[in-house]
Amino acid sequence: MGSCLISKPDYTTLLDAEIKAYLDLSASLYPEGAVDFDIKVQRALYDTMCEAFHAPYPDGVRSHDTIYGGVPCRRYSCGGSDAVVLYFHGGGFVVGGLHSHDDICAEICARSGYTVLSVDYALAPENPFPACYNDAYAAYDALRRETSGPIIIAGDSAGGTLGAAVTGASRVDNRITGQVLIYPGLGGDRTTGSYVTHAHAPELTLADIVKYDRIRAGGAHEVELDPRYAPLSDLNFGNMPPSVLITAACDPLASDGETYRDRVLAAGGKAVWFNEDGLVHGCLRARHSSARAAKLFGRVIAAITDLGQGDWPF
Repeated sequence: MGSCLISKPDYTTLLDAEIKAYLDLSASLYPEGAVDFDIKVQRALYDTMCEAFHAPYPDGVRSHDTIYGGVPCRRYSCGGSDAVVLYFHGGGFVVGGLHSHDDICAEICARSGYTVLSVDYALAPENPFPACYNDAYAAYDALRRETSGPIIIAGDSAGGTLGAAVTGASRVDNRITGQVLIYPGLGGDRTTGSYVTHAHAPELTLADIVKYDRIRAGGAHEVELDPRYAPLSDLNFGNMPPSVLITAACDPLASDGETYRDRVLAAGGKAVWFNEDGLVHGCLRARHSSARAAKLFGRVIAAITDLGQGDWPF
């Protein structure tokens, strides 16, 4: 269906008052068009925004910075489970780090009871692709050598991209008991689906995605054919671990979750896709101020917990 036949979404009705308030606060700290700002300015603004939403650690959670595979990481612990969540943060491969998703990782740790290892992979443009992937895989490889328990791979946005890429490259490791990808960019068809319907969505537009991709690629050609860059370009989806895709309905990336699910199912694997109504890209930050975002985060926690136990309730 051509884009001319698709009506423009009315975000005044699709989004509720809580999400609109979240968007207003976000925009006051990280304004529309920030993707075009100087990289240092972008990072400073993004850090300020994330700090404004930062929540205190839940009781019992401890963290310390460490190194895995030569990559800076932050390890969160709260109990005796041997399961580990390997988490990759979002930020378009340009902004973010251990600080931006610190409270999110602490809450995943507390609510699942699992250790969480957050990876501070190299950012573009200083470190163009495949530097981000190389760091992500190096951290995973060091973790798998250290632990004998289950590994759940998770990440949001750009981190979801890296999570899927690492999972695809590591599917022979039967200790990866599953992956949870939160509004990931997986390299889907940008001429259809949510890429067209929500091309001008709040928080993330198709133009933003194109700009971030250009920065990440750093001038490299045909990277969209590389599964490390665009996981949906993989020609083989066999032997994938159980996969949970959780997307925001008002997000140009939403269709990637559906497409990835369908590829895994077609290859005989287990996969499920949840597309949460009335939510926008980046809504993890709204989990304490929006009932809808809290529901999405609840799905994340439940999926991680189930996969760590080897359960598939879907």
